[in-house]
Amino acid sequence: MLGLFVAPATTHAQHRKRPPPVPREVPDIVSQPIIKQQPGAKEAIEADVSTRNVAVTASFNGVEVLVFGAVDGSQQPSAESGYYDIIVVVEGVPGRVVVRRRSNVAGLWVNTSAVVFDNVPTFYAIASTRPPDEVATDEFRTLYRIGVHHLRLVPAFAQSHPLSTDDLDAFQKAVVRIKEEEGLFVSAPFAARFIGRSLFSARIVLPVNVTVGPFDTRVYLFHEQKFLGEYAVRLYLERQGIERYLHDFAFGFPFLYGLMTVALAMAAGLFAARWLG
Repeated sequence: MLGLFVAPATTHAQHRKRPPPVPREVPDIVSQPIIKQQPGAKEAIEADVSTRNVAVTASFNGVEVLVFGAVDGSQQPSAESGYYDIIVVVEGVPGRVVVRRRSNVAGLWVNTSAVVFDNVPTFYAIASTRPPDEVATDEFRTLYRIGVHHLRLVPAFAQSHPLSTDDLDAFQKAVVRIKEEEGLFVSAPFAARFIGRSLFSARIVLPVNVTVGPFDTRVYLFHEQKFLGEYAVRLYLERQGIERYLHDFAFGFPFLYGLMTVALAMAAGLFAARWLG
C-alpha cells in the first residue's frame, strides 16, 4: 500500500526577504596608542677592554686602556641626547697603606701617630659621562663604592691607639690625598662618552707606578639616575722577561737574593776602585 506524503503549506511570511545583518563595529587598529617600552625593561649592557693582558717589562711607562661597549635595546635617539649615562670603574688589587701623622715636638717634626689601612685599592679610576653625583644617587654610590670618597677605608684590626671619629676621617682623607698625588686615584668626569645610539667608550691610563696584578673593570648604565645594568670584565698586568725572573727569585729565595745583591755591590765597588780610581 502506497503512502502519501503531503508537503506542509508555506505561508506568506516565510517568503519574506530577511533583513540584512547589522555589521558589527570593527575597532580601529591604526588609531590605537603606541606604548613605548619603559627604560630598563629591555636594555642590557655589554663591555670589554682593548687588551686583557698587559706585559710589564723594563721599558714599561704606563699604558692606556680603552673600555668600550654597547647598550642592547637602546632607546637613545642620538649620541648627543644624553638619554643614558655611563660610569666606568677600574680597581686594582687591594693592599696595605700606612699613614703617619707628623707633629712639631720641641722644634722638630717627628711622626707621632700612625694608622694602618687594609684592603685599600692599589689603583682606582672612575670615568663617567657626567659627574657621578649627577648620574647616580648617593646611596647607590656608597653601596657600589663608586668614587674615591665612597671607598671603604677601614683601619686594620687591633690598632695601637683608639681613633676618634675626627681622627679617622682625617686619616682617610690623607689616604685619598696621597693616592691622588701619586696618580693612583683618578676621577675623570666627562671622560666616558657615547659615540652612537648604543656605542660608548672611555680611556683609562694605568701609570708607571701601578701595582702589578688583576684589575676589575665595572661599567654601570643609568637613565635619569635609575640603574639599568652592569657589566664586569678583568684585565691583568703581568711581569714579562727578566723582570719576572728577578721578582720570582727575590720573593722565592730572599736570602740568596740578598747575598747576590751584596756580592754585586762589592764587585762593582772593587772594579771602580781598581780601574776608575
